[in-house]
Formats: sequence, structure tokens, C-alpha cells
Amino acid sequence: QVQLVESGGGLVQPGGSLRLSCAASGKTLVHYAIGWFRQAPGKERERVSCISSHDGSTYYADSVKGRFTISRDNAKNTVYLQMNSLKPEDTAIYYCAAEILALSCGVYAPQEYSSWGQGTQVTVSS
Repeated sequence: QVQLVESGGGLVQPGGSLRLSCAASGKTLVHYAIGWFRQAPGKERERVSCISSHDGSTYYADSVKGRFTISRDNAKNTVYLQMNSLKPEDTAIYYCAAEILALSCGVYAPQEYSSWGQGTQVTVSS
């Protein structure tokens, strides 16, 4: 398995921006799809965004479309989630996950991913 570490979370005012990083070690991410997920207190873990390995296709949840951008830097073995125009409802623990997937990542649920980071807290509040 690949080891993942998230960073970049914090407290931000509504309308602000954060960039989350998901750094990998142990294996190269070139062949892995990477997903970003989030879980708010009392809610199920939901898929936020993902990026496929074989064709670079991306997926965004409707709630973040147009505000969040996922990208990957294979040379740094890192995937990023740029989050703009943040809203209070974006408050959650954000996790990245990795898996070798046959199809574009948008069709896979969280339980399809086997490697997870420890999460980073994002709080959007004035």
C-alpha cells in the first residue's frame, strides 16, 4: 500500500481559499487514482473530487463544482485540492485516498479505495 499524508487544512473565513496537499510515500502515485473525501460531524463520508491515473480525467461533486480544482504533480508524488469560495458547509475533515482503478475514478465509491491518509480539518467560519 501507499502511505498518504494530508496537509493544508485550517480555519478560513467564508469566501476564502485553501490548498490541500496529499503527499505519498512508499510507492509512486503515477498508477493510482486519487480521491478527496470529506466527513462532517454526524454525516457520512462523501466523495468530493478525484483524478484518474490512466487518462487524467477528473470528477467533482455538484456541491464543489466550479470552486474546487484537483491536480497532481507526479514528480513530487503529490496531489492537490485547490478550494476557492469556501462556504461554511465545506467544514469537514478532508481525507485523500489512493487506489489502482480500472475505470475513470468518478464511478468508484469511497469503499473502493484501500489506502487512506489521516485527514486534515477544514473549518470555514467567520
